[in-house]
Amino acid sequence: MKIKLDDALGISLRSVDREIENMVKYDKDVPRSSELVKSILDLVRSGGKRVRPLMVIVGSRFGPSPDERKTWRLAAAAEFIHAASLIHDDIIDDSPVRRGQKALHIKLGVNGALHVGNYMSARVIELISAYSADRERYVYDLSSLATTQLCLGEYQQLSHLFDYEVTLEGYLEKSKNKTAQLMATCLKIGAQSAGADESVADLLYSFGEKLGIAFQIRDDILDFTQSAEKLGKPAGSDLRKGQVTLPVLYALRNERLAPSIRAITADTPPAITDEVIAAIQQSGALKESENLSARYLDEAQDIISRLSRYPAHRDLQALLNYFGGRDN
Repeated sequence: MKIKLDDALGISLRSVDREIENMVKYDKDVPRSSELVKSILDLVRSGGKRVRPLMVIVGSRFGPSPDERKTWRLAAAAEFIHAASLIHDDIIDDSPVRRGQKALHIKLGVNGALHVGNYMSARVIELISAYSADRERYVYDLSSLATTQLCLGEYQQLSHLFDYEVTLEGYLEKSKNKTAQLMATCLKIGAQSAGADESVADLLYSFGEKLGIAFQIRDDILDFTQSAEKLGKPAGSDLRKGQVTLPVLYALRNERLAPSIRAITADTPPAITDEVIAAIQQSGALKESENLSARYLDEAQDIISRLSRYPAHRDLQALLNYFGGRDN
């Protein structure tokens, strides 16, 4: 049985959730009985692994002077950013379900869901502004993610639907903006909030970025390999929606497969798309994708070795084992 990440890191998930809930519960400008508060609390309580707040806390373990209150508030802010991005993702992708429940835009309508997502982003910026008044530079990294980078990643994805000319570099840049940078920033701001050396904070950022890209690649592979029951959607759902992920990019290098992949559009009958997805599954594209993911994990492992003088390097190993499925 796979150990839970929070147990491996020795962090109370209940305490993390309480801090996240407090961000909205104790907002003096929003009545606790409002639909806004209820929607956010329902979203928080619907589940999730809390990977990003856990990373903030792990990062703080690399500094000599951790401020527990500040670290936990930054951890909650990181989850707010992530949750707000999921609300927007579901609207853009027209996904009806999130964590086994109706997606927020199905419950509240698109305008209502956007209001909740925008409020969550604004609360993060409010928190960041309070810390900025103390001239703490690291908070700007989180502010940038809250206001720019995640939106840029979504824009890059939307602007390249059914675009089979996307390069590997373009795919990796989108993956950084959409997934990896938030993970990387969580580790870095945790370290900076605890007074860690800048060189250590930068190494943690690099570790988080490599882990995040490997995670995104593996997520893209799962879209082709997991059952529809586990995914909650048909296999190859990304391609059906026009998202050209890494397995598709590698499959496009196959001269026999490329023409049938390029012929897929929003109007392609499902039966034809099914045949193309099956062909991608049987090609070497998934193995090539796994190899690239493994390369990023190996590079992350090297960073752990460089930080081995810190007891918290074991927490990085736990993160790597969790995301990479490694036993070491």
